[in-house]
Amino acid sequence: MSSAEQAEQAHLDAVQDRLEQTLQAIEARLASHAQEIQEQKRYLWQSRADMDHAEKVSTRQSINQSAMVGEATLERRDNLLKVQRAPYFGRIDFRAADAEAPRPIYIGIRSFYDDGAQEQVVHDWRTPVAGLFYDYETGAARYAAPEGEVTGEIALKRQFRTRYRTIELMIDSSVNVVDDVLQEELARSADEGMHNIVATIQRDQNAIIRNDDAYILVIQGVAGSGKTSIALHRIAYLLYRYRESLSSDEILILSPNRVFSDYIADVLPELGEEAVHQIGMEDLAEELLEGQYRFQGFLEQTSELLERGDEAMQERLAYKASEAFLERLDAYARELERSEFQPEDIRIGGCWIRADELERAYRKHADKGTTERVRQVTREMEQRLGIEYNYDLRPEQRRELRERIKAMVSRPTPRQAYKAFFDWLERPELFRTAKRGRLEYADVFPLIYLKMRLEGVPRHYRRIKHLLVDEMQDYTPVQYAVLARLFPCPKTILGDAGQMVNPYNSATAAEIQAAFRQAVRVTLTKSYRSTYEIMQFAQRIQPDPDLEAMERHGEAPRIIRCRSHKAEMATIAELIDDFRSSAHNALAILAKTPRQARAIYRGLPETVTGARLLDEASEVFSTGIVVCTVPLSKGLEFDRVIVPQATAQNYRTEMDRKLLYVACTRAMHRLALTYRGEPSPFVADS
Repeated sequence: MSSAEQAEQAHLDAVQDRLEQTLQAIEARLASHAQEIQEQKRYLWQSRADMDHAEKVSTRQSINQSAMVGEATLERRDNLLKVQRAPYFGRIDFRAADAEAPRPIYIGIRSFYDDGAQEQVVHDWRTPVAGLFYDYETGAARYAAPEGEVTGEIALKRQFRTRYRTIELMIDSSVNVVDDVLQEELARSADEGMHNIVATIQRDQNAIIRNDDAYILVIQGVAGSGKTSIALHRIAYLLYRYRESLSSDEILILSPNRVFSDYIADVLPELGEEAVHQIGMEDLAEELLEGQYRFQGFLEQTSELLERGDEAMQERLAYKASEAFLERLDAYARELERSEFQPEDIRIGGCWIRADELERAYRKHADKGTTERVRQVTREMEQRLGIEYNYDLRPEQRRELRERIKAMVSRPTPRQAYKAFFDWLERPELFRTAKRGRLEYADVFPLIYLKMRLEGVPRHYRRIKHLLVDEMQDYTPVQYAVLARLFPCPKTILGDAGQMVNPYNSATAAEIQAAFRQAVRVTLTKSYRSTYEIMQFAQRIQPDPDLEAMERHGEAPRIIRCRSHKAEMATIAELIDDFRSSAHNALAILAKTPRQARAIYRGLPETVTGARLLDEASEVFSTGIVVCTVPLSKGLEFDRVIVPQATAQNYRTEMDRKLLYVACTRAMHRLALTYRGEPSPFVADS
């Protein structure tokens, strides 16, 4: 062991000693708090007959205060127990311009402040000074502290992997810390869900995470660039940076599906923050439509499109995903708004209310629903009568006024208005229902948008102070128009235009930037998830000139020709056996459609046990062997991926090309494609 390693081991031992001392002191305080609360409760019970009301209230307040202090102490203890497991991952020795010598700064997922010594032993990765670790190598450096910019020099940069009192890894920046540590992390097997990346955050990623200025940040990231993880770390950073004005229950994540929600659920708790609420677009639609309309889901619509190849359906979806469609819907909504209220002069109690006054008052409250709008107009007219005529309405006159104003409103139901919109367009063929009379998914958010224009925006969503939108490429301009009205708050929007699974229901980063004029767009071009060989294979399927693959090498993807369906299933079983004998944890068999996924799952040989079928109703992600569709796998990653039925017939269209690209880029370490007959033209020359 070198002298540097000995010194670092001694430092880690010292940190652990201080943690143990602090935890012992906390345990003593917790015991004291518990005893104090018990004594106060006993006193309150025994003396209740002799105490007056004020003393009882005071004693109860004292008990509540002691309980709150105890809860805060308990939270700190739990936090320090987590610090004990892995105290820190980085060290920089920074000499400020006005200092004589460098000061060692240790950086971890959570901070540790030694109360006795009044010293910050470990700095939280989100602190301003910790930004030096991500943004600079040794040499000149600077960071923005609360009191102003601090300039200086980094004399040493070192990275660790610590576990309790053991240093499992220690590398100085002189041996290219970023690549070595990152390579080791990327070579690991998949786990039960997404994990934090604080030890391997890159400079461009750090800039996105710590961006305080962008009101709306649009992140375009290539497959495997870590955009979702970066966005979650950005949420953790914002919760830390604005902890006085932002809490976890004021942040909402729009998630593509429940499996993905489960997959990312542990990231924020790992980073020391409470989990934030997640909702899918379909669940949001259900809330906004108040359960009054049945509709098709996004994955169901995509599957129908893949299986039927209906040109009329393609045309409907493409038009409803266009800016032109939103513009026409806006024009129609304005016309409805102009015609829905037909005011007339009202005489009540010998006083006159003119139609133009009613018109102005009604237009003023355009953001409210009909009932509230009528109530507000009634109230304003009552106030005007009191001011101008010195006349107070009796209760029955107030009811009469409200009913007469209400009768001036003529409005169809949202569905009636939306269906009539296509007659107004002179394109009635564009409105078609899905199976069992349900709305097509492409009609759900246009209907919601029209409903909001006519009835107002539900105000309870205004409590959200930051919205995170994932898989941005799968949303249309109308959907973004709904989100803009519903959530007038800062947003982080992320996705990859190269991973559209439904080209007729999508938006690019440029279109999103146009929808949110104050948006700032950033791009992530380096792909970390898959080996270099897998990404080169995926690049041949769908070239992306901006994508830069991380040079982590592995086995080349395999394209396996099978003579029959039985032989293909046997090949898949062999690939599964090979997976089970490896150190890998997660294997996905990715089919094009739900029908194919079910057939493959049912056709697995009896020797394959423990496999799970994921579908739209699934809510939990897990490792092991899973069978699911490509669209459902978006955002997920697996050690190994098998793509069955990679034939010329199954993967032939541009939409199929994108699906195949998404499927292949889910694989971290191994990729295999099986086929019978002719291979897909997208892989034939690979």
